[in-house]
Amino acid sequence: MNGVALSFADCTLTALASGALWWQAQKLVVVSDLHLGKSERVRRRGGPSMPPYETRDTLLRLEHVLEETQPATVVCLGDSFDDAEAAKSLPEAERLWIARLQAGRRWIWIEGNHDPGPIDMGGEHLAELHLSPLIFRHIAQTGENGEISGHYHPKVALQTRLRKISRAAFLFDRDRIILPAFGTYTGGLRSDADVLSELMRPDAMAILTGKTPRLIPMPR
Repeated sequence: MNGVALSFADCTLTALASGALWWQAQKLVVVSDLHLGKSERVRRRGGPSMPPYETRDTLLRLEHVLEETQPATVVCLGDSFDDAEAAKSLPEAERLWIARLQAGRRWIWIEGNHDPGPIDMGGEHLAELHLSPLIFRHIAQTGENGEISGHYHPKVALQTRLRKISRAAFLFDRDRIILPAFGTYTGGLRSDADVLSELMRPDAMAILTGKTPRLIPMPR
């Protein structure tokens, strides 16, 4: 399995190259910020036209993760849809694709700021999930331990000998893990942003996603 193993809150987790998080002991996969239907939402609100393939691309990559891990449970950490109307506007083929991915497993939609209420898309809808010793929610809260969240779309910028690169990344310390955005059109917030520096402890680490995951101290 292509990823970086880490010990967190007495659990062994794997940060996968794809940006998903795998909890082997619970057969549980976590993804965050799919933002399905973003191109439709941007167009509806008068923004620039975007190629309308991002939902299919995101679902295809998610399908590959599920084929690799064969989870019993999937947790989507909020902002799974770009807004409620985007969820309603998904083509039938993509709704059926989601249903196929859900078949035979527990599927949990955590509420995000883009999709704060229940979505008519099967599975369970929760404000947050407590699965001891871990807590799954959309936005990190201070003073928590064992917290796994998303929302910030963290990324890391590095200067190599030849060029500057930017990759989506996991951020983690002994209190929390913040997942990268999994969606195709999601962008990201650099790890040196004030809000991330304030949330994460001084010894926090980053795991860069991509073909070869890379563990480094969190750039600040």
